[in-house]
Amino acid sequence: MSEALSQRALNRAMLARQLLLERSDRPVLDTVAHLVGLQAQEPPNPYLALWSRLARFDPDELSGLLTARQVVRIVVMRGTIHLVTANDALLLRPLVQPVLDAELARHRDHAPALRGVDLAPVLDVARTILAEHPHNGRQLRAALAERFPEHDPAALAYACRCRLALVQVPPRGLWRRTAQVTVTTAEAWLGAPLATDPSTDDVVLRYLAAFGPASTADFAAWSRLTGIGEIVDRLRSRLRTFRDEKGRELFDLPDAPRPDPDTPAPPRFFPEYDNVNLSHADRSRFMADEQRGWLFNSAAPVHGAVSHDGFLAGTWSIDREGDAPVLVVRPVVKLTKRATAAVAAEGRRMLRLVEPEAAGLDVRFVGL
Repeated sequence: MSEALSQRALNRAMLARQLLLERSDRPVLDTVAHLVGLQAQEPPNPYLALWSRLARFDPDELSGLLTARQVVRIVVMRGTIHLVTANDALLLRPLVQPVLDAELARHRDHAPALRGVDLAPVLDVARTILAEHPHNGRQLRAALAERFPEHDPAALAYACRCRLALVQVPPRGLWRRTAQVTVTTAEAWLGAPLATDPSTDDVVLRYLAAFGPASTADFAAWSRLTGIGEIVDRLRSRLRTFRDEKGRELFDLPDAPRPDPDTPAPPRFFPEYDNVNLSHADRSRFMADEQRGWLFNSAAPVHGAVSHDGFLAGTWSIDREGDAPVLVVRPVVKLTKRATAAVAAEGRRMLRLVEPEAAGLDVRFVGL
């Protein structure tokens, strides 16, 4: 019978793979590749995610990789914006095409407007004009409206978003810069074609290296791809199997780190969107089910997460009193005085990163 792994053992394994038990000296580019990308819906998110994982992280280094086209912002896993390496953009984007096809087909507003429309000439035109120079949304819609006046330009632009590999070009995504979304094709930006036969097998193995041990449902939740059971069956001879506390089968790389469940886990601050709390169907290795609403309540703003002892301990946001930033921490569990002090110390370090000109580093704990 497969070895059972406790919730705490799964937590420590994930934290080790995510470089969260102790900050790593890995180069930034290698880290982005190891993590198979970083959530990037909000431009600052990858910077805070890397700061929480890397020793002596310099945000300007990541900005430099963006301008040098070594990393890009692109729609990949789950149809969401990620920051990935250039190589992974060319690999992952065609791999997730079925996810984006399904998203386009079920869109409440755009799918009806595209019914019966031959998209081939639309995509050809868009590919050409975007390769000539990047366009923002308004410019792309205007160009498509001029060429295809009989169709809804917003729907055509959304079809381009789903059917073409579009990267968001700098200054969008640079540290402490604001800029509207402007896109071109990955092929034009990177000077290379998309992968023609991307290997899902390899991506499953990379997922386990960054997030395992995990179930087939976990990989599906991370990627939204289907048919994962067949892939894992094909890989079984290369994997080690476990089971969780509920008896579910888990898979892992044989030599991947699985630390002692009692390994200390220091406090960490996560951005609004971070793969540590988005990449498993069963998120109990990081948070209780009833806590998910604190992070992802559609009726309230999305907040960053705070962990203590490896698990979700609260949410955070930055408020302002005049010009002074205040880091507000809202615990979702009872913290001891010692834990509160440790979280506050990490919070002040984080505040120094995001508000380097601030005269003070005020951290306040408030009830939910």
